[in-house]
Amino acid sequence: MNSTTNESTKLLALNKPKGYVVTRSDELGRKTVYELLPNWAFDDEWMPIGRLDLESKGLLLFTRDGKIGNALTKPGNCIKVYEIWVRGHVTSEHIQMAMKGVESKFGLLKALNVEKIGMGGAKTKLIVKIDEGKNRHIRRLFGALKDPKFGTPLKVVTLKRISIGSFNLNIENSKWRFLSLEEEKMLMKNLL
Repeated sequence: MNSTTNESTKLLALNKPKGYVVTRSDELGRKTVYELLPNWAFDDEWMPIGRLDLESKGLLLFTRDGKIGNALTKPGNCIKVYEIWVRGHVTSEHIQMAMKGVESKFGLLKALNVEKIGMGGAKTKLIVKIDEGKNRHIRRLFGALKDPKFGTPLKVVTLKRISIGSFNLNIENSKWRFLSLEEEKMLMKNLL
């Protein structure tokens, strides 16, 4: 399985493309992330740490160690960073509301930090940091905010996870690799 002794035996990373579900099998017949991994990842029960929805892409970690999975998904334990494009004009008020928290039918949704990094037509590019991961957290958070010009909900049109803790996405789209022992050590530092 591991070609060198410098590779983790506990963590592997995948750059998930859009159009794949994060599940072992799908009753609707959709493509799963296991189709991007070697057969042994499914057979040896490597499990995803957290989720990315069908339309989202980016960094996804897998492990067979439940303690590692729990440590990386426990709210408040690990910061995840996303690059998103939002349809609508995101104002500084929106950013403040997102960081303060927005009540929704799914509970309080909030971001640790939101940074506006660009505009493209009627879309705004943001970097969003969260330390919890409720189902469709970022999409629902921004969907609860209204575009000031049109009064319509903001809509996340692209979402890409670019880091989990200290580990930054540095893998080609649809590819996977083991973390190095150094990357594993940095990621798990202070978590277990």
